[in-house]
Amino acid sequence: MSEPSDFPATGGRPEDLPHTTERVTIEEYMDSEGGYVIYSLHAATYAFALSYVEGHRVLDLGCGTGYGTEVLAQVAAEVVGVDVSGEAIVHATARFAKENLEFRQIGRLPEQRLPFEDGLFDVVTSFQVIEHIEAAGQYLDEVRRVLAPDGVFLCVTPDRTHRLLPRQRPWNEFHCTEYRPDELAALLGTRFTDVTVLGMTAPDHMIKHELRRYRRMRTLAYPFTFPGAPEWWRVFGLRLAKRLVRRERPRNPPGAFGFGPDDVVIASGAHPSVNIVALASGTRPRSAPAT
Repeated sequence: MSEPSDFPATGGRPEDLPHTTERVTIEEYMDSEGGYVIYSLHAATYAFALSYVEGHRVLDLGCGTGYGTEVLAQVAAEVVGVDVSGEAIVHATARFAKENLEFRQIGRLPEQRLPFEDGLFDVVTSFQVIEHIEAAGQYLDEVRRVLAPDGVFLCVTPDRTHRLLPRQRPWNEFHCTEYRPDELAALLGTRFTDVTVLGMTAPDHMIKHELRRYRRMRTLAYPFTFPGAPEWWRVFGLRLAKRLVRRERPRNPPGAFGFGPDDVVIASGAHPSVNIVALASGTRPRSAPAT
């Protein structure tokens, strides 16, 4: 889910959408091997979801700029993509909206409820979102509320196993919590009766780019993200580091890297895993304890 910002809403062209690390267009992934790995992981996530959404009514919770939501709409009966960023929704609507696909801006969860009636969706997808939510239990309550009793929740989030040192706070400024697979499974288990947790990886020549980025970032950011670091210090340090390391990189054609989304592996026991892919169903009673 994209972070809100102070800049005005823009048109639907990629060059009109201001850049942040949390809200990117497809074009912004094509400038380096590392960037294309990140794109490939995202694209593989949506490809994995296709068999679950086919013929169903789907909510894509945290749709960002909408390129993945449009993929879901190719096989789903109806898709609604929602995000807190008005700029991202303007971009997504201008570029991807079609007859069975709608984009809407929503308020922040859990302060505002989702603008949908109970049990409306057969599938809720929420990719790279839960790590942004401080009150994750309340976020899951809303997912459970809008999901049909026999519906499926697909959740993807970074796997902290390789991203962070033990107890280290996230080096992504906008992430509140990053989970290990067992931690995410336990959290989802408070709201759903059936939870399956998979890993996401790729061949060595591809995944090495992400692992190298993780090693660099967790070391560079540790002075600001050590266990117990106050939030103001973490945010200050990460913003400073972002300004220092940002640089322009030459663009390359997408086919120049020798790998792509088809090389991504999503499976039980995938190693080294960079993302957790979780499937949850069988909603528990709403009296389940909050976390």
